Amino acid sequence: MPGGRLTDDDRRQIAEGLTGKLGYTEIGRRLGRPASTVMREVTRNGGPDGYRAEHAHEATRQRARRPRPAQSPAPPVPDDVQEFTESFVALLEQQGLSRMASRVLAALYTAEAGRLTAAELVRQLHVSPASVSQAVAFLDQQGLLIRTRVPGGRRERYEIDDQMWLRTTLAAMRMNEALVDISRRGAALFGAATPAGARFDSSAGFLHTVNRCLQQGIEEWQRTGA
Repeated sequence: MPGGRLTDDDRRQIAEGLTGKLGYTEIGRRLGRPASTVMREVTRNGGPDGYRAEHAHEATRQRARRPRPAQSPAPPVPDDVQEFTESFVALLEQQGLSRMASRVLAALYTAEAGRLTAAELVRQLHVSPASVSQAVAFLDQQGLLIRTRVPGGRRERYEIDDQMWLRTTLAAMRMNEALVDISRRGAALFGAATPAGARFDSSAGFLHTVNRCLQQGIEEWQRTGA
């Protein structure tokens, strides 16, 4: 079955393809599988010259029987911290974040160092790696976290910093500026005396005022170091 585990028949076809000097791409095409799947199967089971279907199948069965190393459970969370975290997640959801993105952001906020790896998020939130990956991609796009490398390794870890809300506010201000510009164009096109023109003119004035207040707030925050 394409996408599922290789069967005895798949392995026999791989062996026959290798005997016939077929490439991984052609073997994969005949099986309806990616060439990378065929290459991994052959590489881990003797290589092109030593691959045997029956040996490969038995080796796979043996690997499947090996006990997986147990992961230490996440430490228990005090009830008051758990209640607060759930409230924080609910508030983030009300602001438009998905539940998964809200949970990831809350986990980073409440982490001692403000940073976690994907594996730590999976273990702490009891979710799949794919769920964490999608949430992290969204939060990264919104400027709500930053990616760094674990020292001495290739794994990524995700962090929050004091600039996260500044980055998202600046992004919102840029969007407001674009809306102000097009609203002013709309007011000029339809005429301020018309209902449509008046709506555009009012929108431009309001958003311009909002941006001015936000800019003043940012400057005050930067000046006081709050």
